Amino acid sequence: MDTDVKRTMDGAVQYPPRTGSSTVADAEASASPASDRPHFPAAVAPVSPVLSFDSFFDSGAPPVRSILDAGQAREVTSGRIAIALALRQMNIKAGDSVLVPSFHCASMIEPVTWSGATPVFYRINDDTSINLDDIASKLDGTSKVLMVTNYFGFPQDLSAIRAFCDRHNLLMLEDCAHCFLGEHKGRPVGSYGDYAIASSMKFFPIYEGGLLVSARHSLDAVTLRSAGKGFEAKAALNALEDSFSFGRLGVVKALLWLPLATKDFLWRSIKKAKPAGAHSMVPGSSEGGFSFDPAWLDKHSSMFSRAMLKLVSRPRMGALRRKNYLKMAAALEGVPGCRPLFSTLPEGVYPWVFPLLTDNPQPAFNTLKSRGVPIIRFGEYLWPGVDATVCANSVDLSKRVMSFSCHQELREDELDWMIDQIKDALRAHPQPL
Repeated sequence: MDTDVKRTMDGAVQYPPRTGSSTVADAEASASPASDRPHFPAAVAPVSPVLSFDSFFDSGAPPVRSILDAGQAREVTSGRIAIALALRQMNIKAGDSVLVPSFHCASMIEPVTWSGATPVFYRINDDTSINLDDIASKLDGTSKVLMVTNYFGFPQDLSAIRAFCDRHNLLMLEDCAHCFLGEHKGRPVGSYGDYAIASSMKFFPIYEGGLLVSARHSLDAVTLRSAGKGFEAKAALNALEDSFSFGRLGVVKALLWLPLATKDFLWRSIKKAKPAGAHSMVPGSSEGGFSFDPAWLDKHSSMFSRAMLKLVSRPRMGALRRKNYLKMAAALEGVPGCRPLFSTLPEGVYPWVFPLLTDNPQPAFNTLKSRGVPIIRFGEYLWPGVDATVCANSVDLSKRVMSFSCHQELREDELDWMIDQIKDALRAHPQPL
């Protein structure tokens, strides 16, 4: 065990407080007006992957396919930027409509409104599969694109959706923000859409990162440039500091103490002197929240993040995500007031998180957040106007699904501690009050 992780006198694990930067996952777990949400402590186990020495070794794990196998790719700073670039490549403009799922986060919708198009929300079923009959009923002369989300890492019936799009002359945007790894019917995720996007920072130990991919169209027109030396340095150092804050890479931390201390001093000075309203040196997707900033449309992901996509072991990532997911499913079986959103973990599926459908979510959520359990509530805040009349299943899922980290960089003691906390909170709040 790393020296930063201690045990109390009764043998319980005592994790170090998190001091690193916030992540997209943190934002999805807590984005709301400050007055609407109580203050919670930082997560005491990593919500998203953090870098370790083991990150680069396969350890005999079998190969996995990913969106990087689907086609030509451009590495950008976030999934939301990739969505905007895909819409631009598809020549979407004012007067067009884009069919988007009613179960979503705001960062999926903001690029659509930025493009000038109108988002049209379609229904999903209670297992997150999309409702093609509802989509068909919403088609008109303005319908140009169908956005399809592979929720929580579980692919939709992509071959059937591809056939539907072809029949109705729709462009297909495959949203793999939750689904970097995986395949469907022998083809990698991302290969069914005209364009596909991914959020690599949900799967890799990096501070920022997204992908635009196409198996059907050239991306030669998508030209990108560096966001500058300050961005490059911050992306690398913040990824390292996230790892240090959770007790990883202790030797590296010791070697870098002087550069990091200097960086902190300089960064405070820069922020203090920065004029109000000046452009941020880092994308909002990395700092937390759902805002969309078109200034990042022509920017590469950082050199550090691009290197990690090549160096970090995808076989290890896939094997450990499946292992952790299955361990959580087995441990929570029979706990009152909950069930996994997905009853099985099919071959070729590599989950982003472990989504749990709960009967009494808010008290359990408050308990778990107050204890520092890494928890995500995707879709907790739906786009204005999306209510039960639009899609009752989406509203239900947005309230009842709590998702827990199952990524490859969780240690066994962290995972065991999380499971104990989840059991305790759910047993304390099994039914609605």
